[in-house]
Amino acid sequence: MLTQGVAVDALAEHLGVDPKTVERWITKGRAPYRRHRLAISALLREDEGYLWPDGLPDGQRKDAADAEVLKVYPHRSYVPADLWLQLFGRAEREIGVLVHAGVFLAENPRWPQLLKLKAAAGVRARILLGDPESPEIRRRGDEEEIGEGVAYKVREVMKLYRPLYSVSGIEFRLHRSTLHNSLYRSDDEWLVNTQVYGVSAPLTPILHLRKVAGAELVSTYQQSFEKVWSEAVPIEG
Repeated sequence: MLTQGVAVDALAEHLGVDPKTVERWITKGRAPYRRHRLAISALLREDEGYLWPDGLPDGQRKDAADAEVLKVYPHRSYVPADLWLQLFGRAEREIGVLVHAGVFLAENPRWPQLLKLKAAAGVRARILLGDPESPEIRRRGDEEEIGEGVAYKVREVMKLYRPLYSVSGIEFRLHRSTLHNSLYRSDDEWLVNTQVYGVSAPLTPILHLRKVAGAELVSTYQQSFEKVWSEAVPIEG
C-alpha cells in the first residue's frame, strides 16, 4: 500500500468496508475474504500469494499454476514470428526483456518502433542485456563453443539500441547475472526462454505464461527479473 500510495481510508472505500477492518488486516494479520483479497491484489498490482502466502491451500495453488501455462514450445524457433510483437503490442503498463543479447528481437525493425510507440503511450519499457565484459558472458560463450561470440552479439545489439537510449520511458541496463532463463514480459503475459547447458537459445523450450490470481509461477519469474534489474548498471546514452 505504501509503495502504491494507497491509504487505509482509500482502500476501505474501494472495497466498501470500514477503515478499521483494513487496519485489522494490517496490524493483526487477519486475512480478508477471498473476494477482497482479489480486489486488493488487482488494485495494488501484487500477486495474491505474495500478499497472503498462506491464503490458498496447496491444491488450489497447484491448479492455479497449471492455469498460468498457455502453451509450451519445444524450441524458440517454433514460436510464431508475429507472436513476439503481438505480445508486446498488448502491453498497457509494462514491457520487460531480460536476455544476454536477444539478437533476433533487436534486429527486427518493427521492435524499436513499437518500443517508442509504447513509451509515448506511458508504458514503461525495461531492457536488460548481459555485460559483454563480464565473466558470465565469457562462460556462456565457452558453453556454446563460440568463444567471444556471445560478447560480440551483445556489443552489436547495444549499437542497434543506441537510438533508443535517450527516449523517455525506455530504460537499458547491463547485468552480470547467471542467466537461467531469458524473460520477455508484457504486463501479466510472459514468454520464458529456458536456458539449457551447451544448447543455443533458439533450440531451447519456450513457456508462454499468463498471470492468474492466486498462482505463483509467473510471480517467481517476476521476482527474478526485479532482482536482476535492481543489481544491473544503467547504460548511459
